[in-house]
Amino acid sequence: MTETTLIQGLVIKAQSGFFSVETEQGLFVCQLRGKLKQGRAVGDIAALGDRVHISVVQENVGVIENVEERKQAIVRLDPRPQGEYQQVLLANADQAVFVFACAHPSPRLRMLDRFLVIAEKQNIPVIIVANKIDTVKDAKEIFGLYENLGYRVIYTSANQNIGVGELRTALQNKISALAGPSGVGKSSLLNVIQDGLGLAVREISKVMDKGKHTTVTRQMFPLNGGGYVADTPGWKSLALWDTEAVEIDAYFPELRDLVQHCQFSDCSHTHEPGCAVQAALKDGKIFKERFESFIKLRDGQE
Repeated sequence: MTETTLIQGLVIKAQSGFFSVETEQGLFVCQLRGKLKQGRAVGDIAALGDRVHISVVQENVGVIENVEERKQAIVRLDPRPQGEYQQVLLANADQAVFVFACAHPSPRLRMLDRFLVIAEKQNIPVIIVANKIDTVKDAKEIFGLYENLGYRVIYTSANQNIGVGELRTALQNKISALAGPSGVGKSSLLNVIQDGLGLAVREISKVMDKGKHTTVTRQMFPLNGGGYVADTPGWKSLALWDTEAVEIDAYFPELRDLVQHCQFSDCSHTHEPGCAVQAALKDGKIFKERFESFIKLRDGQE
């Protein structure tokens, strides 16, 4: 009996147990081999962004024989009658791209802080896109603090074609998870980056927002010249379900090196004597808005 030759590929679409896998030999629609589904799954066995090995059944049809270990995954907890289930929005993202408007709608920086904490926990590099810079006098007054924290911020205007080239370059040859509130101009930006891309992403996002979480379509879109983008609207409802309150300060770059200098190991950073965080806040070394975000996230507030 000859050994079946396996082909390596990338899952670029997932819908109702069917996976579109991009390989060097072309695109194959695949299902999971039965042995992979044995036992009760606590999370998605294969997901968008997974690297897999498939066997060919017939032309453009295959079977996923195994799934490579993920370097990380953007995961949402999906409560089910039979127990909690970890739903993978996107596996193996090279970067998260958070798009927020400078105005219309007003920037929701507390939401951005929440996104950043999730990305920090997953060790996913972040790009913050400050869009609609043509609607304010100085966008850096709003988003400059994130540059001071070490995050890359790209200032853009789809209407005036500002910063689009920089964003296009940043997306090249990467798997990028896009996220941001509605109305911030993601589709317009993507359409300027690549004709029709924003429309395609928006259509799939509508399906994702309306559909049942268990049967929703997830899809990555290829970029001319290499790379993929995947809209991940699930970030809006991501809970820090696997994060202890005492961990949160580790995911704020401006706090994590300070906490070791607090007088008490269980310091809440609100009132204790000898608190290094409070001292830095008093000296203006920590942004008040970021500290407020930290407290709200730690205390489980939205």
